[in-house]
Amino acid sequence: MGPYDSAISAGSSTCSPSSSAKPSEIDGLLAGAGYKVRSTELHQVAQRLERLETVMVNAPAEISQLASDALQCNPSDIASWVDSMLFEFNQQPVSMPSDLSDFSDLTYIDGVVSPAVNQTVGNNSWMDNRTPQQQELAQQLTVVTAMEEDSGIKLVHMMITCAELVQRGELPLAGSLIEEMQALLTRVNTACGIGKVAGYFIDALSRRVFTRTPQALCCAAGWSNDSEILYHHFYEACPYLKFAHFTANQAILEAFDGHDCVHVVDFNLMHGLQWPALIQALALRPCGAPFLRLTGIGPPSPDGRDSLREIGLRLAELARSVNVRFAFRGVAASRLEDVKPWMLQVSQTEAVAINSIMQLHRLLGPGPTRASAIETVLGWIRSLNPKIVTVVEQEANHNQPEFLDRFTEALYYYSTMFDSLEACSLQLEKAVAEIYIQREICNVLCCEGSARVERHEPLAKWRNRLGAAGFRPLNLGSNAFKQASMLLTLFSAEGYIVEEHEGCLTLGWHSRPLIAASAWQPIPYQTQHQQ
Repeated sequence: MGPYDSAISAGSSTCSPSSSAKPSEIDGLLAGAGYKVRSTELHQVAQRLERLETVMVNAPAEISQLASDALQCNPSDIASWVDSMLFEFNQQPVSMPSDLSDFSDLTYIDGVVSPAVNQTVGNNSWMDNRTPQQQELAQQLTVVTAMEEDSGIKLVHMMITCAELVQRGELPLAGSLIEEMQALLTRVNTACGIGKVAGYFIDALSRRVFTRTPQALCCAAGWSNDSEILYHHFYEACPYLKFAHFTANQAILEAFDGHDCVHVVDFNLMHGLQWPALIQALALRPCGAPFLRLTGIGPPSPDGRDSLREIGLRLAELARSVNVRFAFRGVAASRLEDVKPWMLQVSQTEAVAINSIMQLHRLLGPGPTRASAIETVLGWIRSLNPKIVTVVEQEANHNQPEFLDRFTEALYYYSTMFDSLEACSLQLEKAVAEIYIQREICNVLCCEGSARVERHEPLAKWRNRLGAAGFRPLNLGSNAFKQASMLLTLFSAEGYIVEEHEGCLTLGWHSRPLIAASAWQPIPYQTQHQQ
């Protein structure tokens, strides 16, 4: 039995990830996890890995200690280390056969286990110059790297197979496969890469399969009371929330130009992190600072404190220090759909901005009640006639009804998100930010019905929905793009990319957009009827 046969037969003798997941999706998942191999070539890789297992039988006893040391590194880094070690002897590394040009992470596998390749590289002079100890060390490192590569690829396939079993309701088989994955997880480095991602996704699958009410794990008090703390650490660890705040603030600042009385309604106050920058920008307006009203919506404090008021007092102190007239009102609500427009006390004499940072997707859901929540909220937003509505949402499609589709999309999306977090040099912030992301993953995969609130949808769907609700897009403009680009200079990583799409901005990691910002304005009722 080959290495991939065992992974699939553990779940079902008839099902396969490819039965529901397209090869292109598998390729995307493997690429996102850092593996340069295509699904159509996995059989060829499996044959070489079988030969590798034969070689491992004769591996020395010291391989266990070697594995313990080497697994602290990323597999691709180990290969690079071996490469540099060979160059220290003024020699050339093993040349890769042309038929394996895409397997850059597996460069050294066939050099050890394939007789044909050994025959080819045996003519290179550097092979003769290496001492037996150097050759043995290179072989041992190859074995460790190949073991982790093999386990990582098998984990991806097993997770997708397990998600397919969950979708089909075959929970006993899914549970058996989860136990195999948990055992296999011990053979990979869970500190980074696919090992870390697999750990979180296997945990979510385990909660869904083995827990009678998995949604309770995501909605219990312990999962919500500290959300503001997690939010703050996520804010510090990576630029996504900063991008959202900077971009929205710039659009709001431009919309308030020329107005002396302005009112911002924030759908999720969360420590008020967004507003010090706007207050300072309003203080520097050439025409003078306006009177600023801020209405912050947030959940009731579990300990009875008026936390919204405390945040308002801190913002009021800042506004006073920069000579901005300021008034704050807090609206405590567990759900956004519980907010009524009269609670906001909006005046017709003020310019209004509605700010939604990753909140509107929580209004999406099944059933007639939840289905109307988004329409209801968008309806009363329009009735307030705001100058601008700023919307920032995850650029993902996690609101799909089929579990396998949702799982595959989430695996690809959060693999990229975790990859970007590796650029964070603040270890505490990064660790807590990963918990923030883990809870999102749990809600996406473990919960159903009204308990599943992380129903992210891509920008294209929000365009259609907001357009149908009577809003027209506003171009965020070059200033917002410059602000976002300047923000990225604060981060040393070069993988973050800001792009403009039809007046909207996205922030992503390399080629994958992860968050999208847009601005909207209500179409006057008379104009809409004429159209």
